Amino acid sequence: MFRQITDSIYASPQIDIADVEKARELGITMIINNRPEGESDDQTPGSQIAAAAEKAGMDYVEIPVSHAGFAQNQVVSMAEALDRASGPVLAYCRSGTRSTLLWALARAKAGEDPARLAEQAAAAGYDVSPVRQIMDMLATGSR
Repeated sequence: MFRQITDSIYASPQIDIADVEKARELGITMIINNRPEGESDDQTPGSQIAAAAEKAGMDYVEIPVSHAGFAQNQVVSMAEALDRASGPVLAYCRSGTRSTLLWALARAKAGEDPARLAEQAAAAGYDVSPVRQIMDMLATGSR
């Protein structure tokens, strides 16, 4: 269920309470919820995931991303969360795609090579081509 993109980032479809413990066992130290509340009737509420994460000694961050796309504040918030994580991070949404795209944007903004980010995402089964031009722009602007 959790797809490892790098040593420090995993992406996942919607998680539930039991998945928080599985994440802890993998050494995850932070969970990032990229799914807006109420997006579907069957999703576990973020407040329940947050409580389970706290109980497991993990940090929890909400950076909801709708299907409308990404905003600069979301990219900045993701970059800040990744920077303050004390270990591996699990980011989730409905399928893991929005989480992966937001991770790629944040890392490109930090100056990482967009081509390498695209390779890492592809190896985990995610396609960053919908945001690749933005990644290139962000990476150029960080230099």
